Amino acid sequence: MVFSDKLISLGTLFTVAAVLYSIYMRDYNELDARLVNVINGLISVEEQQMKLSPKVAVGYGACVDLRVDGRELMNHFDGLTPKHHDFINELFELQESYAYYFKHGAAAERFTTNSSLFDELVASAERASGSRFVIGGNAAVMAMRMHLEGCSVLLGATLTDRHLHAIPDEIKVVGGPISRDDIHLVLEYKSGETWGPYTAPRANRFIIHNDFHNPRVKSLNEFGRQLENFKPDVFVVSGLQLMDNYKYTEGDDVRSEVLESIVDQMLMIPRSTKIHFEMASYTEEELLNSVQKTIVPYSDSLGMNEQELANLHSLYTYGNVSVVTDSTPRVAAVLDQMRSIFWEIRSRSKFVPGHKTLTRIHVHTLAFQAIMVDNVHGSWKQPDVAAAKASLTA
Repeated sequence: MVFSDKLISLGTLFTVAAVLYSIYMRDYNELDARLVNVINGLISVEEQQMKLSPKVAVGYGACVDLRVDGRELMNHFDGLTPKHHDFINELFELQESYAYYFKHGAAAERFTTNSSLFDELVASAERASGSRFVIGGNAAVMAMRMHLEGCSVLLGATLTDRHLHAIPDEIKVVGGPISRDDIHLVLEYKSGETWGPYTAPRANRFIIHNDFHNPRVKSLNEFGRQLENFKPDVFVVSGLQLMDNYKYTEGDDVRSEVLESIVDQMLMIPRSTKIHFEMASYTEEELLNSVQKTIVPYSDSLGMNEQELANLHSLYTYGNVSVVTDSTPRVAAVLDQMRSIFWEIRSRSKFVPGHKTLTRIHVHTLAFQAIMVDNVHGSWKQPDVAAAKASLTA
């Protein structure tokens, strides 16, 4: 009887396991089918894209990204306290900052004031397994993508001859050659990855740099000379986050002068030319305030991720910046913030002489794309196609 009961129990166990497995496979297959339907739907929308070849001017800057698995370079130690630092001067500050952003799954980019430390880290990263060099910088990456989409592109950037060859010949790069590339060290991590006692809630990266040319926007003057003759249909402004917490040896006026020169370039082109400002990670309140007072009022369109959106929303709503935010926000929360800053920017910008009316905001996340447009005052074509293409590309 006992043996029979054991057989029944064992049989029941197998039955339950089989039922659970069939439920799992059914749910998995249903999810898989839904994903296929979503992807096919996005592709069908993407295929409606009008085949155009606009002229796009993209500023400012380029760099060489050295990508490496963060765990290959960063050692966790007992007693490490996660902490935000505005800039990096010592190794422990890097470790504390990395821990802080890692546990929140938040992206960050920090200037390293200690050149010797940075060079040592780069040398270590080069020896790490799987590390690789790629052309980086928002402007350069966007320029290359737009070239792939058939655009005629003018890029304001400085690169050595060695890495200039990585840019397609059809992209006109202006800004002059440099003797030493600006390397950005990109420490990458995956969702669910552990580092010490911390688990990353989502995939992201922590970037450090010891950049010399990009915070000074060295390509600015040459780019300006070419801009008017190029006659772009769209002007993309980006890369300004590299001025964040940067220590200018020439004095604090350098940054203000650069921003004023960029505004001059935004004003020198016809008002019919669309201007898009691509945000990035800012933690210095003074710089972000300057950007929202100088660059934003002359922009038709803004682009940012969910953390940058929350940061900008915090600035407009509470007058301060938020260092980290929810790394997986709800769609409804993102849309609420988009609507809020959309109207806040428009109401403030109308008091700025020569301002443009903001008519588009694009928020790009790993999970979804959200594009808000005002087609009454703007003329943005096919935002649905743009959202679909961005989703498939991401």
